[in-house]
Amino acid sequence: MKFCPVRTLRLIAPAIGVATVVTATIAPAAVVRVTEDNFAAGAGLITFSEFNLGTLNPVYTPSDYGADTTAPTVTTGGYFVGQSLSDNPSVDCPSASPSGCISGAPTGELTLDADAPNTFITNDSSFPTSPTLSGTPRFNGPIALLFDEDQLAVGFEGGFFDAAQSTGITAFGRQGELLGTVTNETRGIEFLGLVSADGMSEIAGVFLDLVGSEPAGYNIDNVRFGEPGDVIVPPGVPEIPMEPTDPVDPLPPVAAVPVPASLPLLVAGLGLLGFLRRRA
Repeated sequence: MKFCPVRTLRLIAPAIGVATVVTATIAPAAVVRVTEDNFAAGAGLITFSEFNLGTLNPVYTPSDYGADTTAPTVTTGGYFVGQSLSDNPSVDCPSASPSGCISGAPTGELTLDADAPNTFITNDSSFPTSPTLSGTPRFNGPIALLFDEDQLAVGFEGGFFDAAQSTGITAFGRQGELLGTVTNETRGIEFLGLVSADGMSEIAGVFLDLVGSEPAGYNIDNVRFGEPGDVIVPPGVPEIPMEPTDPVDPLPPVAAVPVPASLPLLVAGLGLLGFLRRRA
């Protein structure tokens, strides 16, 4: 039997803000970086202008962001069950704020932890499309998004970054398996997006946290997400046909119309009448 190679990933992210310590085994190239241009017009879009400023842990049903009933519900929170604030932040996250040092990995079916620090809608003058979504404390807390239906690709604008390679978006599967991470490449506001490398919808949730030193913190805006048909996959990612949402039912069979019992008698009578006329 042939086994695919795997690698063990341990993230220890010292920073002012949030850092995460995770030990997990993942398959290589489980996700591929994408840009905002990879999301078609019909892909989901949450701008955080849908609800009032100060809304805690907002939950977005399809009608809240203008989608049809087949789109997913998106729930926000601080982190997932299995993750937690570190009990030993000076070791797990040197130089990071103890209130923002996150350790552990999701366990069981992916679920937001009700005891995690809240996310909330706020303004950020650095974002031209503010309002945004921040973790707690403001601009320095973790942010997690959970989808009730698995997605092919997810992304959002993050920032304002003061250092490259400081912040990452990590994708998890429905059972909490780590799919992969992409990090910011530049300073400023940057779109952080990823797509499943095998072309299958398997992203159940994403988590944004620091993977390096980010002096000024971060928040997010303009979340995009989609399934096959909503995403323009990059080269090398299989394009899986979209399943029809409203299959066309075949036409029902035409029922046979019963012949009235009197019809044979009528035909016989007409035939006899014709015979008598010919005889006459």
